Amino acid sequence: MTEAILLEQFGPRESMEYDVVIVGGGPAGLSAAIRLKQRAAEKGVEIGVCVLEKGSEIGAHILSGAVMDPRAINELIPDWKEKGAPLDVEVTEDRFLFLNETGARSVPNWALPDNFKNHGNYVISLANVTRWLGQQAEALGVEIFPGFPAAEVLYNDDGSVKGVATGNLGIGKDGEPTENFQLGMELHAKYTLFCEGARGHLGRQLSDKFRLRDGADPQVYGIGIKELWEIDPAKHKPGLVIHTAGWPLDTQTYGGSFLYHIDNNQVMVGFVVGLGYSNPYLSPFEEFQRYKTHPEIRKFLEGGKRVSYGARAITAGGLLSLPKLAFPGGALVGDDAGFLNASRIKGSHAAIKTGMLAADAAFDAVRAGRHNDELVAYPESFKTSWLHTELYRARNFKQWMSKGLYLGTLMVGIEQKLMGGNVPWTLHHQHWDHEMLKPASQCKPIEYPKPDGKLTFDRLSSVFISNTNHEENQPAHLTLKDASVPVKVNLQTYGGPEARFCPAGVYEFVKTADNEARLQINAQNCVHCKTCDIKDPTQNIVWVTPEGGGGPNYSNM
Repeated sequence: MTEAILLEQFGPRESMEYDVVIVGGGPAGLSAAIRLKQRAAEKGVEIGVCVLEKGSEIGAHILSGAVMDPRAINELIPDWKEKGAPLDVEVTEDRFLFLNETGARSVPNWALPDNFKNHGNYVISLANVTRWLGQQAEALGVEIFPGFPAAEVLYNDDGSVKGVATGNLGIGKDGEPTENFQLGMELHAKYTLFCEGARGHLGRQLSDKFRLRDGADPQVYGIGIKELWEIDPAKHKPGLVIHTAGWPLDTQTYGGSFLYHIDNNQVMVGFVVGLGYSNPYLSPFEEFQRYKTHPEIRKFLEGGKRVSYGARAITAGGLLSLPKLAFPGGALVGDDAGFLNASRIKGSHAAIKTGMLAADAAFDAVRAGRHNDELVAYPESFKTSWLHTELYRARNFKQWMSKGLYLGTLMVGIEQKLMGGNVPWTLHHQHWDHEMLKPASQCKPIEYPKPDGKLTFDRLSSVFISNTNHEENQPAHLTLKDASVPVKVNLQTYGGPEARFCPAGVYEFVKTADNEARLQINAQNCVHCKTCDIKDPTQNIVWVTPEGGGGPNYSNM
């Protein structure tokens, strides 16, 4: 049943009015909300702010490395230590290793570019920091609605953004209303800030409608896969930060790893693979499992216990891939635009800073009596900020690394170490990630070892410890534009790459009773990483919002 028919039968939807509606309860959205309330308190005025979060609670869908640069949170909440922010483990040591199959070469600290130095930064659980930001926002009077995904952008008659509508509840798999059906609610605002994270569902629609990507480089992504381990206390070194490049990936495939020692005898171990890879037989999940078997990594994990698992796409295009940030009635903030600094593997400080900048622009506009126009002050203030300076220096990082490990390392070293990013040349991304796969006939299959259940694992046991769950009687939120394409094109030409690039076992090619192949979508397993939406070579898979509260439920990730 279409939305129009539902509205005709059950409508109209109830609506609520705010000055600013924020879509996404991550670091960007919560920082924007906090900043709006801070500015209102300074001026002695009221401003109505609400945050919609698709996860079951604030932090449930937050996944990151994470080493955090505190520069932005110092600006947002200068007394964060006194207020109990969970930034407890300061970085004590940096190590960078180039791996081959059996050994490792360590880069001396004096040779590391500044982007790989973490003195003064903190090893954190970004999920827990986000929960703390949520508490600060609520204490200031921000209304937060977890479990309510924004499913639709609403527009005024003049084409400007009016707000958003939350998803309907109680739609069955057949698309018909069940006995538990509830219409979504409309939230109207003078300005709506979209802070959905990488590859935002509504951000994509807005980019198309307002042609926000005109003149920008293609956005490129990586998939980050992460596990949380409890290890032998004798091997634990709080504040130790290890990054690697090289094995198990070949030298032409962009990627690398992180292993961060936090508190309580725990380490965060993860692997990032650039989604511009060309071999359809490559499986980022299996590469991560192989990585853990390297002697330099295995020595920390052996005898330990895996506690949690998750995966998330990250933006990696940098400054040159940023879209136009503002449009009539709203703006893209944080990784919904793509502010992550891939050279530092850091984005939370950028999310917080852009949240503040967008909030300042929205607050000043509301105070001036404006609404639903373009917040031009937001991109203008970004261009004069320290964040723009940081991203400008790193603008060529991903472009160089896409040319191979050795050339990329050499040129990044020259640019970042010798020249401080102040180079007279600029490189551009030429292709979207989905355009990069070669036909399977031109590539060599990759044989991955079977998991041992101690150090390496399969997808389903991994998804289990991500606490992922969706209401089973609902339409699949992983939709196909054309149901024949997965078999006719993806399987026949590319060997069915969706069965490998998904880190959660969502996509399977199975045989029918007639011995014909068909794609089975196990939407219940989805951890909302968005990789399928990005890497599908035919762009036939479209990720849409599931029923509220579904997906992973990360703790301490």
